[in-house]
Amino acid sequence: MYRAIFFDRDETLTYNDQSDINIRDQKIKEWSGHPFVLTYEKFIDTFKRTKMLRESFKNIKSLEEEKIFFSEFIKLLLINEGITEKIDEKAKILTKNLWFFERKLFPETMGVLEYFNKNGYEMGVISDTDITLEETLKNVGIAKYFKSFTSSAEVGVSKPDPRIFNAALDKHNVKADECIYIDDYDAAVNSARELGFTSFLINRDLKNKEKWKIKNLKEIIEYVEKGKW
Repeated sequence: MYRAIFFDRDETLTYNDQSDINIRDQKIKEWSGHPFVLTYEKFIDTFKRTKMLRESFKNIKSLEEEKIFFSEFIKLLLINEGITEKIDEKAKILTKNLWFFERKLFPETMGVLEYFNKNGYEMGVISDTDITLEETLKNVGIAKYFKSFTSSAEVGVSKPDPRIFNAALDKHNVKADECIYIDDYDAAVNSARELGFTSFLINRDLKNKEKWKIKNLKEIIEYVEKGKW
Protein backbone atom coordinates (compact mmCIF):
# COMPACT_ATOMS: atom_id res chain seq x y z
CA MET A 1 0.00 0.00 0.00
CA TYR A 2 1.47 3.32 -1.05
CA ARG A 3 1.33 6.23 1.37
CA ALA A 4 2.98 9.03 -0.61
CA ILE A 5 3.56 10.18 -4.18
CA PHE A 6 6.56 12.34 -5.05
CA PHE A 7 6.89 14.33 -8.27
CA ASP A 8 9.65 16.19 -10.04
CA ARG A 9 8.51 19.69 -11.06
CA ASP A 10 9.89 20.66 -14.49
CA GLU A 11 8.68 18.59 -17.45
CA THR A 12 6.74 16.36 -15.05
CA LEU A 13 4.09 18.60 -13.46
CA THR A 14 4.90 21.82 -15.30
CA TYR A 15 6.75 23.17 -18.30
CA ASN A 16 8.31 26.53 -19.05
CA ASP A 17 6.64 28.95 -21.41
CA GLN A 18 8.46 28.32 -24.70
CA SER A 19 8.45 32.03 -25.52
CA ASP A 20 10.71 32.68 -22.49
CA ILE A 21 13.09 29.94 -23.58
CA ASN A 22 13.12 31.29 -27.15
CA ILE A 23 14.06 34.76 -25.90
CA ARG A 24 16.97 33.32 -23.92
CA ASP A 25 18.24 31.14 -26.74
CA GLN A 26 17.91 33.87 -29.36
CA LYS A 27 19.71 36.46 -27.24
CA ILE A 28 22.59 34.12 -26.45
CA LYS A 29 22.85 33.13 -30.11
CA GLU A 30 22.90 36.80 -31.09
CA TRP A 31 25.63 37.66 -28.57
CA SER A 32 27.79 34.53 -29.06
CA GLY A 33 27.42 34.05 -32.79
CA HIS A 34 26.43 30.40 -32.50
CA PRO A 35 23.26 28.43 -31.62
CA PHE A 36 22.59 27.86 -27.91
CA VAL A 37 20.99 24.83 -26.28
CA LEU A 38 20.78 24.47 -22.50
CA THR A 39 21.07 20.75 -21.86
CA TYR A 40 20.30 19.32 -18.44
CA GLU A 41 23.98 18.49 -17.95
CA LYS A 42 25.02 22.05 -18.83
CA PHE A 43 22.39 23.44 -16.47
CA ILE A 44 23.53 21.29 -13.53
CA ASP A 45 27.22 22.02 -14.14
CA THR A 46 26.62 25.80 -14.27
CA PHE A 47 24.29 25.60 -11.26
CA LYS A 48 26.96 23.85 -9.16
CA ARG A 49 29.70 26.26 -10.22
CA THR A 50 27.49 29.25 -9.38
CA LYS A 51 26.93 27.81 -5.89
CA MET A 52 30.71 27.89 -5.37
CA LEU A 53 31.03 31.62 -6.17
CA ARG A 54 29.81 32.87 -2.79
CA GLU A 55 29.43 31.34 0.65
CA SER A 56 25.91 32.83 0.89
CA PHE A 57 24.83 30.92 -2.23
CA LYS A 58 25.19 27.64 -0.33
CA ASN A 59 22.16 28.44 1.82
CA ILE A 60 19.82 30.83 0.02
CA LYS A 61 16.96 31.90 2.27
CA SER A 62 15.12 34.68 0.44
CA LEU A 63 13.75 35.43 -3.00
CA GLU A 64 16.08 38.44 -3.29
CA GLU A 65 19.10 36.23 -2.61
CA GLU A 66 17.87 33.79 -5.22
CA LYS A 67 17.49 36.57 -7.79
CA ILE A 68 21.14 37.55 -7.20
CA PHE A 69 22.13 33.91 -7.54
CA PHE A 70 20.17 33.59 -10.78
CA SER A 71 21.90 36.66 -12.22
CA GLU A 72 25.31 35.13 -11.42
CA PHE A 73 24.15 31.85 -12.96
CA ILE A 74 23.29 33.71 -16.17
CA LYS A 75 26.71 35.41 -16.19
CA LEU A 76 28.48 32.05 -16.00
CA LEU A 77 26.24 30.71 -18.74
CA LEU A 78 27.19 33.63 -20.99
CA ILE A 79 30.89 33.23 -20.24
CA ASN A 80 30.64 29.51 -21.07
CA GLU A 81 29.34 30.50 -24.51
CA GLY A 82 32.33 32.78 -25.12
CA ILE A 83 30.50 36.04 -24.40
CA THR A 84 32.85 38.49 -22.66
CA GLU A 85 31.62 42.04 -23.39
CA LYS A 86 29.04 43.86 -21.24
CA ILE A 87 28.35 40.71 -19.20
CA ASP A 88 26.55 42.55 -16.38
CA GLU A 89 24.28 44.39 -18.81
CA LYS A 90 23.39 41.25 -20.74
CA ALA A 91 22.84 39.20 -17.60
CA LYS A 92 20.48 41.91 -16.34
CA ILE A 93 18.43 41.68 -19.55
CA LEU A 94 18.05 37.91 -19.28
CA THR A 95 17.42 37.95 -15.54
CA LYS A 96 14.57 40.42 -16.02
CA ASN A 97 12.95 38.17 -18.64
CA LEU A 98 13.72 34.76 -17.19
CA TRP A 99 13.89 34.85 -13.40
CA PHE A 100 10.88 33.11 -11.91
CA PHE A 101 9.97 31.46 -15.22
CA GLU A 102 6.30 31.57 -16.15
CA ARG A 103 5.38 27.90 -15.89
CA LYS A 104 2.36 26.12 -17.27
CA LEU A 105 0.64 22.92 -16.19
CA PHE A 106 0.43 19.87 -18.38
CA PRO A 107 -3.24 19.20 -19.24
CA GLU A 108 -3.62 16.24 -16.87
CA THR A 109 -1.66 17.63 -13.90
CA MET A 110 -4.53 19.16 -11.93
CA GLY A 111 -6.79 16.13 -12.33
CA VAL A 112 -4.08 13.70 -11.23
CA LEU A 113 -3.25 15.75 -8.13
CA GLU A 114 -6.93 16.05 -7.29
CA TYR A 115 -7.33 12.26 -7.55
CA PHE A 116 -4.47 11.47 -5.17
CA ASN A 117 -5.53 14.21 -2.78
CA LYS A 118 -9.10 12.89 -2.58
CA ASN A 119 -7.84 9.36 -2.08
CA GLY A 120 -5.72 10.24 0.93
CA TYR A 121 -2.21 10.14 -0.49
CA GLU A 122 0.41 12.54 0.80
CA MET A 123 2.29 14.31 -1.98
CA GLY A 124 5.61 16.08 -2.28
CA VAL A 125 7.81 17.70 -4.91
CA ILE A 126 11.54 17.01 -5.29
CA SER A 127 13.33 19.41 -7.62
CA ASP A 128 16.80 20.59 -8.60
CA THR A 129 16.10 24.23 -7.93
CA ASP A 130 16.25 26.95 -5.29
CA ILE A 131 13.84 28.18 -2.66
CA THR A 132 11.31 29.49 -5.17
CA LEU A 133 10.06 25.91 -5.62
CA GLU A 134 6.92 26.40 -3.53
CA GLU A 135 6.31 29.90 -4.92
CA THR A 136 6.42 28.72 -8.52
CA LEU A 137 3.81 26.06 -7.74
CA LYS A 138 1.63 28.61 -5.95
CA ASN A 139 1.78 30.66 -9.16
CA VAL A 140 0.15 27.83 -11.13
CA GLY A 141 -2.33 26.91 -8.40
CA ILE A 142 -1.07 23.51 -7.27
CA ALA A 143 1.06 24.18 -4.17
CA LYS A 144 -1.97 23.43 -1.98
CA TYR A 145 -1.81 19.75 -2.92
CA PHE A 146 1.68 19.17 -1.51
CA LYS A 147 2.82 18.50 2.04
CA SER A 148 6.50 19.03 1.21
CA PHE A 149 8.77 20.90 -1.17
CA THR A 150 12.33 19.54 -1.29
CA SER A 151 14.86 21.48 -3.36
CA SER A 152 18.51 20.87 -4.12
CA ALA A 153 19.27 24.29 -2.59
CA GLU A 154 17.75 23.23 0.71
CA VAL A 155 19.45 19.82 0.89
CA GLY A 156 22.77 20.89 -0.65
CA VAL A 157 22.86 18.16 -3.29
CA SER A 158 21.18 17.60 -6.66
CA LYS A 159 19.50 14.52 -8.07
CA PRO A 160 20.45 11.71 -8.47
CA ASP A 161 22.19 11.98 -5.06
CA PRO A 162 20.12 9.77 -2.70
CA ARG A 163 20.28 12.37 0.07
CA ILE A 164 17.71 14.57 -1.64
CA PHE A 165 15.23 11.67 -1.77
CA ASN A 166 15.89 10.74 1.85
CA ALA A 167 15.28 14.34 2.91
CA ALA A 168 11.86 14.21 1.24
CA LEU A 169 11.02 10.87 2.88
CA ASP A 170 11.89 12.26 6.31
CA LYS A 171 9.38 15.10 5.88
CA HIS A 172 6.60 12.56 5.45
CA ASN A 173 7.92 9.98 7.91
CA VAL A 174 7.60 7.27 5.26
CA LYS A 175 9.84 4.58 3.79
CA ALA A 176 10.88 4.51 0.14
CA ASP A 177 9.00 1.27 -0.52
CA GLU A 178 5.79 3.03 0.55
CA CYS A 179 6.19 5.68 -2.15
CA ILE A 180 5.94 6.35 -5.87
CA TYR A 181 8.30 8.75 -7.64
CA ILE A 182 7.90 10.31 -11.12
CA ASP A 183 10.59 12.26 -12.99
CA ASP A 184 11.68 12.96 -16.58
CA TYR A 185 15.37 12.50 -15.64
CA ASP A 186 16.38 8.85 -15.97
CA ALA A 187 19.32 9.05 -13.54
CA ALA A 188 17.01 10.42 -10.83
CA VAL A 189 14.42 7.72 -11.54
CA ASN A 190 17.06 5.01 -11.24
CA SER A 191 18.47 6.47 -8.03
CA ALA A 192 15.01 6.60 -6.43
CA ARG A 193 14.35 3.00 -7.52
CA GLU A 194 17.61 1.84 -5.94
CA LEU A 195 16.41 3.35 -2.65
CA GLY A 196 13.16 1.36 -2.86
CA PHE A 197 10.72 3.76 -4.53
CA THR A 198 8.35 2.50 -7.20
CA SER A 199 9.86 4.82 -9.76
CA PHE A 200 8.55 5.95 -13.16
CA LEU A 201 10.27 7.81 -15.99
CA ILE A 202 7.86 10.15 -17.77
CA ASN A 203 8.60 10.69 -21.46
CA ARG A 204 5.82 12.50 -23.27
CA ASP A 205 7.28 11.43 -26.61
CA LEU A 206 7.20 7.74 -25.71
CA LYS A 207 6.10 5.67 -28.73
CA ASN A 208 5.72 2.18 -27.27
CA LYS A 209 4.75 1.02 -23.82
CA GLU A 210 7.79 0.11 -21.73
CA LYS A 211 8.09 -1.09 -18.15
CA TRP A 212 8.32 1.75 -15.63
CA LYS A 213 7.97 4.36 -18.36
CA ILE A 214 4.88 6.51 -18.86
CA LYS A 215 3.73 9.11 -21.35
CA ASN A 216 1.07 10.77 -19.20
CA LEU A 217 0.65 11.21 -15.43
CA LYS A 218 -2.77 9.56 -15.65
CA GLU A 219 -0.97 6.25 -16.06
CA ILE A 220 0.05 6.48 -12.39
CA ILE A 221 -3.62 6.41 -11.43
CA GLU A 222 -4.10 3.32 -13.59
CA TYR A 223 -1.12 1.66 -11.91
CA VAL A 224 -2.38 2.39 -8.40
CA GLU A 225 -5.89 1.19 -9.19
CA LYS A 226 -4.71 -2.05 -10.81
CA GLY A 227 -1.98 -2.68 -8.28
CA LYS A 228 0.42 -3.87 -10.95
CA TRP A 229 2.28 -2.70 -14.06
